[in-house]
Amino acid sequence: MIKRVVTIADVASRAGVSKSAVSFALNGRPGLAEATRQHVLDVAREMGWTPNQRARSLAVSRAFAFGLILARAPELLSSDPFYPSFIAGAESVLSKSGYALLLQVLEHPAEDAAAYRRLATEGRVDGVFLTDLRHGDPRVALLSELELPAVTLNRSDVPSPFPAVCLDDSAPGITAATEHLLALGHTRIAHVTGPVEFMHSVRRRDAWRAALAAAGVPEGPVVVSDFTASGGAAATRELLGLDEPPTAIVYGNDLMAMAGMAVAQELGLLVPERLSVTGFDDTELAAYVHPTLTTVRTSPFAWGQEAARTLLRLVDSGSAPDVELESPELIVRSSTARPYGSPMT
Repeated sequence: MIKRVVTIADVASRAGVSKSAVSFALNGRPGLAEATRQHVLDVAREMGWTPNQRARSLAVSRAFAFGLILARAPELLSSDPFYPSFIAGAESVLSKSGYALLLQVLEHPAEDAAAYRRLATEGRVDGVFLTDLRHGDPRVALLSELELPAVTLNRSDVPSPFPAVCLDDSAPGITAATEHLLALGHTRIAHVTGPVEFMHSVRRRDAWRAALAAAGVPEGPVVVSDFTASGGAAATRELLGLDEPPTAIVYGNDLMAMAGMAVAQELGLLVPERLSVTGFDDTELAAYVHPTLTTVRTSPFAWGQEAARTLLRLVDSGSAPDVELESPELIVRSSTARPYGSPMT
């Protein structure tokens, strides 16, 4: 016997609401009270309702998918803890709205214009997440030309018609980490940054530089790396090989910081007795390495959630406001201390 397919009308009748209310709830659209939305979802789940995605797509001329194009070498992406958490956050919202996430990894940034054009012309996605913003980013104008809705992670430095989901990762984060090291008495503070074509790398470098200048401390050396463990290790070897090595290093992410601690200890420099280290992101391992890592806490998962909600709102209504995420917080652990030989050491 063929099992009868449960329809939206069936769910509406059981839930005691209109079919349009069921549609709003199942598609995650705004305009419905949260209690009503949850009631409809509970009833639909009890009745075993599942969406006919092909029918939905044809009915409303949508792909019910959002795109995320990452122009990074796959081996670099695999070692970056940010994106798995960001994607998990986005999926936690999209899956409830019947949307899929289409991920495409490119080896070279020069390939991304063609990739965005394919997504738009083939109608494979209804919008995209624009990450790793670059200075003068040409992708903003391209997506405007393609009329492809987008949400940017932080604001672009070029005019943009798209909503931005923003994290102030400079002042409350890197500034606080640098000021923490200054308060401990460090005056030779280096910085290991990510690729300088990324706006967030430059923001963090500039925040470190400004904090030193505000304290009247000479600027330490900067090494540009790639956010990977191997890159952080190489940068640390370079810094510790200087004639006058730093007593503290501010890293652009936790992965580079943890690799840097391993290199320092391999060279016979105890952390934090001889070298203080700070990271950025507060990844799960930061609290379990030895010594535990002083770092800046952010939430890529929450960033992914808010980016997904904002893109859904933009596609549904044609507009969406910018979103300011909760400010990062410095988490002081065991990888920082007063410089060797200073009072109270």
